[in-house]
Amino acid sequence: MVITRESVFIIAEAGVNHNGSLENAKRLIDAAAQAGADAVKFQTFKAEKLVGRSAPKAEYQKKTTSSSESHYEIIKKLELDRSAHQQLNDYCGSQGIQFLSSPFDLDSIDLLNKLELEIFKIPSGEITNVPFLRKIGGLGKKVILSTGMANLGEIEYALGTLTQSGNLPEHITILHCNTEYPTPMEDVNLKAMQTLASAFPGIDIGYSDHTLGIEIPIAAVALGATIIEKHFTLDKTMEGPDHLASLIPEELAAMVQSIRNIEKAMGDGRKKSSPSEIKNIPIARKSITAAREISQGEPLTEENLTVKRPGTGISPTQWDHVIGKKAPRDFREDELIEFWT
Repeated sequence: MVITRESVFIIAEAGVNHNGSLENAKRLIDAAAQAGADAVKFQTFKAEKLVGRSAPKAEYQKKTTSSSESHYEIIKKLELDRSAHQQLNDYCGSQGIQFLSSPFDLDSIDLLNKLELEIFKIPSGEITNVPFLRKIGGLGKKVILSTGMANLGEIEYALGTLTQSGNLPEHITILHCNTEYPTPMEDVNLKAMQTLASAFPGIDIGYSDHTLGIEIPIAAVALGATIIEKHFTLDKTMEGPDHLASLIPEELAAMVQSIRNIEKAMGDGRKKSSPSEIKNIPIARKSITAAREISQGEPLTEENLTVKRPGTGISPTQWDHVIGKKAPRDFREDELIEFWT
């Protein structure tokens, strides 16, 4: 599976919701595949390369983890080693879903590249990490760039770094994103997608969602998102930092189905009768009709004509051409007016 412009690429973000368990990770893959997602994405990191021992926790992490655990300790127990990555990549292949993972350090980029990933996802926190961007840009792979917390200048700089390192602009997709878990509705700012599309023409735009529920990513598709990313979990009550703001499998499946429906509903933009409604034209439209009995040779006037269903006779668009003509025969009330040539 690859990203195309014909269909929204849906990423089920497992993240660290496996809680460090390979079995849980496989169950997340099963759920994502059953929901109809195109890819399932994890996170690849070594705790000692990602976070300092004294780094503070984010506010959402304080609410969803023990106060006795440091940021480093939370991250450390969520690592997946090289063997686990290989097993999950292989398992995704057996389940018909694409394996993705966001690297958070240079060694993790190497690990994922050795797995021959087709797509590299750059998380929002790395958008200012120049060595990181240069390394990914030099791989020449497809890139998804999340832009949470970033302004246009920072995004432009990151894109420049990627392309100067070897990435082709047409291989990059920018994701509008807000990194608060969960994101308040008033902070979503979906219109920023349109700003990104205008600021970076030729680059596809998508959306990474951290709101509660499924309506915002669906709305993003209607605004033109080519990629949707959404966190999911096996159980929102599980211990861990991201479960509470994630979808359960049933919700993920509902989101995927809704997005597919929106894709169909968007159409080609041409205003015309659809195949399903053509049959309704003769039923719903009207024809020029006798308002009362009309004798042959009698002038047709606004007093003896009206407009009624069905639409199988002369269209009311011809009203001005019919007025003033003489009746070619007798007409009964409600009979469709007709002429012979």
